[in-house]
Amino acid sequence: MRITVLAGGVGGSRFVRGVREECARRWPDGSGGTAASMTVVVNTGDDIWLSGVRLMPDFDSLLYSLAGVNDTERGWGRAGETERVSAELREWGVGWPWFTLGDLDLGTHLARTAWLREGLTPSQVGERLQLRWPLGVRLIPATDTEVDTHVRVADVEAAQEDGRSGLEHGAVAAPEAPREREMHFQEWWTRYRAALPALGFRQQNLADARPAPGVVEAIAEADVVLVAPSNPVVSIGTILGVPGILEALTAMPAPVVGVSPIIGGRVVRGMADACLAAIGVETSADGVGRHYGSRSQGGLLDAWLVDDADAAAAAALTAEGLPAASAPLWMHDLDTSAALAGAAIDLGLGSAARD
Repeated sequence: MRITVLAGGVGGSRFVRGVREECARRWPDGSGGTAASMTVVVNTGDDIWLSGVRLMPDFDSLLYSLAGVNDTERGWGRAGETERVSAELREWGVGWPWFTLGDLDLGTHLARTAWLREGLTPSQVGERLQLRWPLGVRLIPATDTEVDTHVRVADVEAAQEDGRSGLEHGAVAAPEAPREREMHFQEWWTRYRAALPALGFRQQNLADARPAPGVVEAIAEADVVLVAPSNPVVSIGTILGVPGILEALTAMPAPVVGVSPIIGGRVVRGMADACLAAIGVETSADGVGRHYGSRSQGGLLDAWLVDDADAAAAAALTAEGLPAASAPLWMHDLDTSAALAGAAIDLGLGSAARD
C-alpha cells in the first residue's frame, strides 16, 4: 500500500501521525513499523528568512511530531525548550520580539541554513534532517522554490493617521478607499493573530516554482492520496498552487480523499476561518468541500470526509456530485487520529472499488 498525504500545520502533523499508526496496525512489518509506504508532501508557504536563518515551520512540525520530540502542550516546537538565544537576540534588536524561537528549534534552523549555503536544495536538506530519527514516513517539501506567503491587508493605521492629519489642518477629506499594505504571513498570523481582515494572499515566485524531486512521482504512484485537515487556503492551497502538482493529481488513477478541517461550522485549530473569508469561502464542511470540488467535475476530490456533526452536509454534497461520508474527526490522541486516518483510507479504497 502506497499512501501520499498533502499536509501542513499542526492539524496536518496530528493526522500524519494517525496515518502512520493506522498503517502499522493494518500492514505491520513485524518490527513495529509498517509494510506500507508513506510520503507526505509538505506546505512551504509558511517558510521565512528570519534573523539570518531559514525557517520551514510546517516541515519541522511534522519532523518533530513524527520523531516524538515535539511540544505537545503548545502544539509546535520541541519538547523541553529554552529560549535563551531568542532573549539575547531581543536585547540586540534582531528579529521579531513577538516571534520566539526555542534554542533546540534554532539548532534545526542553523543546520538547515548551513546546508543551504553549501548549495543543497531544501528537499536535500529535508532528507538530511530525516536521517536523525526513524520516522517511518518520507517528508518532501512541495517545492524547492521559496514561495513565502504574503498577506494583503487594509492599512487601517495609515487611514487613521490621514484622518487625524486632515483634522489638524481643518480639512474635511472626501472618503477614500482604504490604503493597503502587505506583510509576511507569519507577521499576520503570529503578531496580529489574523485579526487584520485579509484582502488576499500571494505566494512569491509561485508561477516559477516546480514540484520538488519526488513529489510528482509520489502522487502518480500512490494507491490513495489523502488531503489532511490543514488550512485549505495557505497550506493545501499553496501546495496545489505549485505548477505541476494539481495536474499530477488530476491525471493520477488513484482516489483523492480530503478530510474537513471544519467541524460544526468552526475551525478545529488556528484561524483558517479568516483565510477562508478572504477568498469568499464559507467556514463550513460543505463550503470547503465545494471549494476543493469533485474531480469528476474538474475539481480535486474523489471523496470528502466530514465529522458526524456535519452528516447532513455529506448527504448534500453527495447529491451534488461529490461523494462524502461522515466519521468522528476530533483527534484527541493517537487512537482517535488513527481511527480518523482509517476512515479516510477506507473511503478512498471504497471509492476506487466503485470506479
